[in-house]
Amino acid sequence: MKIDASVPKFILVGVINTLFGTTLMFVLYNVFHVSYWWSSAANYFFGSILSYFLNKHFTFKYKGDMAGSALRFTLNILVCYLLAYGIAKPLMLWILSGSSKSMQENVAMLVGMVLFTTFNYLGQRFFAFDQHKEKR
Repeated sequence: MKIDASVPKFILVGVINTLFGTTLMFVLYNVFHVSYWWSSAANYFFGSILSYFLNKHFTFKYKGDMAGSALRFTLNILVCYLLAYGIAKPLMLWILSGSSKSMQENVAMLVGMVLFTTFNYLGQRFFAFDQHKEKR
């Protein structure tokens, strides 16, 4: 099975975003006691701005319409975020029911990150930066 050339580039951009966003998310949650939803949302809001430009130009070398791709990118991020974190939190509350709320939500944020990354790659590759969309 051949890996698409965009996968390693997406991973590199993801590492950059992860270092930035994860630090922000866990500092907001654990140091400033910002809620689960606001802490995780801040991660994706600020990280997504950087991600859009890096993935558009570096990962997918997208040359199409900026307004259209930005709208699709934003929609993709929103759907992936709600889906990933909406799955992660109740799942971890159930699996870690005997643990503290802090433990449950910290683990849920990690699980949400993994789910988000998977959903996000697929959405960016086949929806937000799909070169074929511009040719239709």
